[in-house]
Formats: sequence, structure tokens, C-alpha cells
Amino acid sequence: MWQGWIKPAVILEQVWNTAPFLRDRDAGPASNSARLIDLGTGPLGFLRILQNAGQIDLAGKRSEQLEDYFALCLSAHHATVATFVPTDVDTKIRGLLWRETRDPAVLSRLLDLTLEMGRWTLKGISTRADEVANSGPVSGHDGERLGTLAGALGRCLSVGDGALAMKAEEAIDEELSREAVAFRIALHEPGQELVALRLAMSLTHNVGDLDQGISFWDGKAMAHPSKERFHRLAHENQRPFQGTFAAAASIYKSALAAEGHRHYPLRPIRGLRQSADLLLPLGPCLDDWGALVGRHPALSPSDRVEVLAALVTGCKKVPNQQGYFRALAGWREAASRTFEVAAHDAPNAVQKLMREASFRQTMAVPRVSFESMLRKKVVAVRQAN
Repeated sequence: MWQGWIKPAVILEQVWNTAPFLRDRDAGPASNSARLIDLGTGPLGFLRILQNAGQIDLAGKRSEQLEDYFALCLSAHHATVATFVPTDVDTKIRGLLWRETRDPAVLSRLLDLTLEMGRWTLKGISTRADEVANSGPVSGHDGERLGTLAGALGRCLSVGDGALAMKAEEAIDEELSREAVAFRIALHEPGQELVALRLAMSLTHNVGDLDQGISFWDGKAMAHPSKERFHRLAHENQRPFQGTFAAAASIYKSALAAEGHRHYPLRPIRGLRQSADLLLPLGPCLDDWGALVGRHPALSPSDRVEVLAALVTGCKKVPNQQGYFRALAGWREAASRTFEVAAHDAPNAVQKLMREASFRQTMAVPRVSFESMLRKKVVAVRQAN
């Protein structure tokens, strides 16, 4: 069963490598259960699974191996997807593991854990959630769950389990409706333009994950009406949900497309992984995060040199993005001393880039002016919707 898959010990090593602050976090009372999948209930269910994953039994029943491996992958992805180095298990939870069984009892247990994922906390693992009114937090984690629910729906449709398929379909519809309401409230409320902007990024990312889950569908699933309702909502499929996801995508494409990259320049910097405080928010308004980098006690002077060098070179490597410029500007504004020290100690190539007129001009844009420009793009979409 494990041939070609990431071994559980490797997945755990990847989690603790990118989020070492989670290893000793209190996940609540220990459980006597020998099964990982039984540990996933409640806000810290994912953490209990990870902290007990050393007991995963590779010699047990195949169905139990599948359930516990799925629980491990789902938990690892939840814990790390908003860190600097996410674990690479998304294809498994969106499709590959669902294909490993036709057993209704196993499919039901996998689906129940995926639904429980919606209760898992984001505290200490993400700084990328926004909440509007009473809608609940909306973040990229919702997309990870949508993609996994799509894997469940496709498999249940393919094997002909109508009851489980309906359960998954209703959960997807409920989540998309919730996100659409949150976005429309923010879009039409004056003063909430930057919230709407971040939600536009989250929503566009989330339906992209949903599309990825649907990409694993085959057989009966491909002809099911849910495909027409859920597929390509950020593209040509603008009828469902009042076209809300297309409106979000229009903001994303006009203002945020260059900010949706995977932050490869920051991934090698181990200092950034030492505290949940330093998790990167959604861009491009990263002024406050840059200020935190300049002040946070977990970062040494050499760490700050690494961060500055990565941000400066990232400004060049990622065309048209503005978030790294904003992080640098926020850092210099809030902690000029540590900024100047890091700039002085940076490699010559980095110092040369910082001296370029275009670089200095972009970095000098006042925060209020930058954010005003973004707000105007949201207002233009508001007026059109």
C-alpha cells in the first residue's frame, strides 16, 4: 500500500521542520485509542493526530491503514498549509486516497473526518483568515477542505453511494454559500475594501482547490449535476452563487495575481519558522509583518539579514508583486535600526539591488497611498456588482 507514497515518519518530520512550535503544543488529554482517525474530533484534533502518529500500524488491516494514513495526511496539511513549507500531500487527500477503497464504511469515516476538519482551529497555524459579520473565519484552509470534500463526492458518486455523495455535496454547497455571503458583505461595506481584497484572494484560491478535487473525478461523477454547480467558478461558470466567485476572481486578477505565488524566496529561512507569530499573512499589505520581522525577539541579526536578502531578491524574482516591497517598507518604518544593520550586512548583490532607483522609488511609496490604490480597485468592482 505504501509503495510510491510518502512514509508517515517523513510526513511528521516535514511538519515539525516547518512548524516546530507545534510539537510541544498542548493538544488536550491523551487518548487511549489505537487509531489515529479516532483522535480528530474537536478544534485540536489535527494536533492530537500528529502527536500520536508514531503509533500508526503498517501491519494492520488495509482499511485501517488507509483511514489512519488519510488522517495523518489531512492533519499534516491543515497544520502546515499556511506555513513557509507546506507538506506535499494535497493530491492524496483530494483524490488518490479516496480511490483506494469502495467500502462504504471506510468512505464514511474518511468523509466524517473531512467534515470535522471544518472545526479544527486556525489559531497558531495561520494568519490568513478574515471574518465578516457572523460568517465565521474564511481562509485558504477552507479551500483545502473543499478540495478534499470534492474528492469524497467524486468517489462516492463513482461507486454509487448516493447517501454519502449527498452528504459531501451539501457540505460543499454550504461552504461555498458561506464564503459568498462573507465576500459580498465585505465588498459592499464602505471601509472594508482591504478585507474584501483578502477575501477575493482566499475565495479564488479556494475554488481553485475545489477544481483540483474535481479533476480526480471519473465515471458517473463527471456527468453529475454537481459538476456544473461547483466547477470553474472563478472562470466561465458564473451562474452559481450569483457570480460571486467570478467577481472575487476579477479583483484577484486585477490586483492580486502577482501576490499569489508560493513565497519560495522565504522558504529556506529557518529563523522564520521558530514562532507562529512570524507566519506570513496574505499579501500584498505586508507592512505590519515587516515591522514584526524588525522587532521579533526570535530573530537574530543573522536571521534578519537572511530575511532582508530574500525579500529584496524576491522583489526581482517575482515580477510585479508588491508585498515584499511593503514588508521592507514596514520594517524600515517601524524598526529602522535593525533594518539598517541588516542592509549593511547584506551581500553586495543585495545592496546593489537596493540602490537601484526603481527599487528605492517603489519602496518609498507611502502605505496610505498604496492601500488607497487597492481600495479603488475594490470600489470599481463594487460599483459593477
